[in-house]
Amino acid sequence: MSETIISENDGIATLVNVFEVEKEKQQQLVDILNEGVEKVMKNRPGFISVNILVSKDGTRVINYAQWNSPEDIQATMADPEAQAYAKKAGALATASPSLYSVASVHHA
Repeated sequence: MSETIISENDGIATLVNVFEVEKEKQQQLVDILNEGVEKVMKNRPGFISVNILVSKDGTRVINYAQWNSPEDIQATMADPEAQAYAKKAGALATASPSLYSVASVHHA
């Protein structure tokens, strides 16, 4: 079983997608993202984890996704089923996806 672990120099590709959404559509967006993860993303090669975060003010949703490689992310984004969910999400919110690597981790 995979889980989200954030550490430096782990070689994991991280996609962070920040969605700007109207308050009344935040839960609908979360539902679409969750459905896409369950029906498509989890079954794609290289998938590790997805975490969906919601802002307390209702105007943002963050999709924090970990994959084995940038190529796995690119292949998933090219998948017609994944594109269908991206289109549904895009109809509700403005997305700003970017690839990241962990620069540092701090603990108490």
